[in-house]
Amino acid sequence: MMHRRLLILAAAALAAGCAAPVPSDYAGEKPTLDLKTYFDGPLTAHGMFSDRSGKVVRRFTVAMTGRWQGNQGTLDEHFTYSDGQTQRRVWHLTDQGGGHYVGRADDIVGDAVGTAAGNALNWRYTLRLPVDGKVYDVQMDDWMYLMSDRVMLNKTVMSKFGFRVGEVTLAFDKTLPGGTCR
Repeated sequence: MMHRRLLILAAAALAAGCAAPVPSDYAGEKPTLDLKTYFDGPLTAHGMFSDRSGKVVRRFTVAMTGRWQGNQGTLDEHFTYSDGQTQRRVWHLTDQGGGHYVGRADDIVGDAVGTAAGNALNWRYTLRLPVDGKVYDVQMDDWMYLMSDRVMLNKTVMSKFGFRVGEVTLAFDKTLPGGTCR
């Protein structure tokens, strides 16, 4: 009987430990994130990729420009990595209303699905990731948190077959035309 109780308690603790945040957890947080406002015009981001042990294995800077017409947006990203390699990704975003977004890019499998509430946005998508001459499809659980009208922090957990393979950390800086910040 005692063994059974321990198993039930262990299972309950494990299930509680697997609970993940959802966007509505941040509904009351300020400032409120409006993608159409934040991702409109020039932005810069600085980031790093950490492997599953936590070691930083790659650093990068992203120069990007966002444009919106109605509920359709484009985010043109230009990556420069610490080893000198460059990459470009162009996101095509759709605001579906009610804090729901869909995104597409050439290296994204299917649709990226985003949900925003309060100061947070959660994107979930599959990224085609080239590594050492091979391409892997990895799942991205991407969380963005608006800290001020100019700064947003981003934390992404990358996984394959349900196992964490790494993490991306970014800090966005919103720049106004002429190089000034808000």
